[in-house]
Amino acid sequence: MNVPEMFGSMVFSDYVMKEMLPKKVYQSLQNTMKEGKALDEDVADIVASAMKEWAVGKGATHFTHWFQPMTGVTAEKHDSFLTVDKDGCVIMDFSGKELTKGEPDASSFPSGGLRATFEARGYTAWDPTSYAFIKDNTLCIPTAFCSYTGQILDKKTPLLRSMDAISGEAVRALAFFGKHVRRVNATIGAEQEYFLIDKDDYSKRLDLRLTGRTLIGAPAAKGQEMEDHYFGSIRPRVKAFMADLDEELWKLGITAKTEHNEVAPCQHEMAPIFDNANKATDANQLTMEMMRKVAERHGFACLLHEKPFEGINGSGKHNNWSLSTDEGENLLDPGKTPKDNAQFLLFLAAVIKAVDEYQDLLRISVASAGNDHRLGANEAPPAIVSIFVGDELEAVIESIIEDSPFKGRAGSSHLDIGTSVLPKLARDNSDRNRTSPFAFTGSKFEFRMPGSSFNIACTNVMLNTAVADALKSFCDELEGADDLDKALRAMIRRELKAHRRILFNGNGYSREWEVEAERRGLSNYRRTPDALVHYCDEKNVALFLRHGIYTKEEMESRLEISLDEYRKAVHIEAVTMLELLRRQILPASLRFSASEASSVQLKNGIGVASDADRALCERSSALCDELLHRIDDLDECVASGPEDTVESAFYAADRIIPAMEAARKASDALETIVDRSFWPIPTYSEILFYV
Repeated sequence: MNVPEMFGSMVFSDYVMKEMLPKKVYQSLQNTMKEGKALDEDVADIVASAMKEWAVGKGATHFTHWFQPMTGVTAEKHDSFLTVDKDGCVIMDFSGKELTKGEPDASSFPSGGLRATFEARGYTAWDPTSYAFIKDNTLCIPTAFCSYTGQILDKKTPLLRSMDAISGEAVRALAFFGKHVRRVNATIGAEQEYFLIDKDDYSKRLDLRLTGRTLIGAPAAKGQEMEDHYFGSIRPRVKAFMADLDEELWKLGITAKTEHNEVAPCQHEMAPIFDNANKATDANQLTMEMMRKVAERHGFACLLHEKPFEGINGSGKHNNWSLSTDEGENLLDPGKTPKDNAQFLLFLAAVIKAVDEYQDLLRISVASAGNDHRLGANEAPPAIVSIFVGDELEAVIESIIEDSPFKGRAGSSHLDIGTSVLPKLARDNSDRNRTSPFAFTGSKFEFRMPGSSFNIACTNVMLNTAVADALKSFCDELEGADDLDKALRAMIRRELKAHRRILFNGNGYSREWEVEAERRGLSNYRRTPDALVHYCDEKNVALFLRHGIYTKEEMESRLEISLDEYRKAVHIEAVTMLELLRRQILPASLRFSASEASSVQLKNGIGVASDADRALCERSSALCDELLHRIDDLDECVASGPEDTVESAFYAADRIIPAMEAARKASDALETIVDRSFWPIPTYSEILFYV
């Protein structure tokens, strides 16, 4: 396999454009892609013709505007290149108009009230900053999606706006240090966790097929407590899947780099190389799609739910975030002497200020019914947002706040492992903290709260905009300073002191931290509705208006969509659980109980019935009664409930979820005593430890 030759072979990349486009057209497109300049409309027809020629040469017969509506997944409508010329001959054609503009139905996607059913017209607009690619013999053109009235209905547009916002403010900030760059990019490396289970087991579980997670299931005798799966030897069947996935991703120009077993049985992870936030988001959406497709080819089902199995680790998507200039300088690199690196400290202070002031928005960006099951468990950070900076950087910050000498780490910067055979290892500036939601890891921040199924655009819109706002306030202040150095030092000290409360290097799982976080005034929104209702708080609306990311109406629509999505997710789970319990679990358990009763009756007839026979019969009968009561309670909860969007979301959290948990408890208790020949669905022991 020639990987360099394969890589990007299905992408209308910079290399392809340079080969196929006239020099002036290519340069015009580059100005748009690299500097964010408006696209010259005159080049569209030329680009479209070259794009079609390249795609047809690769076997493509159709094209689609590939976009990211508020569903959280991608959407596409396919049209063929086929057209008829004036002589009635069939030809393959593709115009600049078809490239730059499409018209999907805007009323059939979530709009939060921005579009009514009779207001159907919407538009997709080509995003030239993200490369077109070929998938399933179709040319896919990344696009933004808006309504007939221009209101945004997708996740890409606000991300692009936030990238412009942070670039503009970061460029202003760099000018204080004599650096004049054209653009600063938010760069992302999104680690993707997922489960692979046998497709046959998946097909036999209604809950997995309809909701993505197991709604019932007693723990397996062995879970992850032996810690033998993490980084363990990858079984051949999974390795074949990973190799196939790498090839598919590499063809699409996605830099799949790292792959390994994760902590839980059947759980794995893939990590790419960093890219700008827009391309990284597109790539991650494609990665999730390809994971599902490739898994099927290998007899697997790929689970991207945040918590597919109770009692073992769920799956996240660690959002590694940094800032880099167009010349390749990482603005979050502290260098060897961070105390003396004023540029780094300025950007660090901006991030700390942003996370503290908009901790609610970061929590909102990861809020979902699925992620509520994961946050705060032993594989994910708690719902309290805090920043880990490590001991050395914390000491730097404290020395600045206290205006005292900085005492660096004592001892060597290398680790001596104690044998001459092994090399001395360079020691990083900080340890790692798996319990921290937002951890500094050397030259980037790792935001560990997003769930595995999330579109990372939302998180990065929040983060980019909040940091841009902090930088804006810094620049506005410094641009009027008489003594820049003095003003810069004073401002950094003031801001670090003002936002010191968000810094925490300790154990995020401890009860002591919950108490301490409350004392500091940090938010702790444990459930999705608790967080979402703060989305349109006055300060948040003002933030997004200030930077032109959303209008107030667009924010209100997103709040409506998110609350409704939560309610629907819980409702679907509850109805699925009712069907599963009524039509499979309870009948099977009753058959087992009847079998035990027959056995007791038969043995009584010959005088050999034992206490064990009677006890098992009585226990199974009692649990069947308990399950029936819990089914009835859940059914009543589902049938009731308010109409109001906010109230119905809280009703789902307060009433339906507890009723589901009670029904699950009864079902799982039955699973532990019902003979396996009666139990109608694959158990955790079978799903997680398949051959």
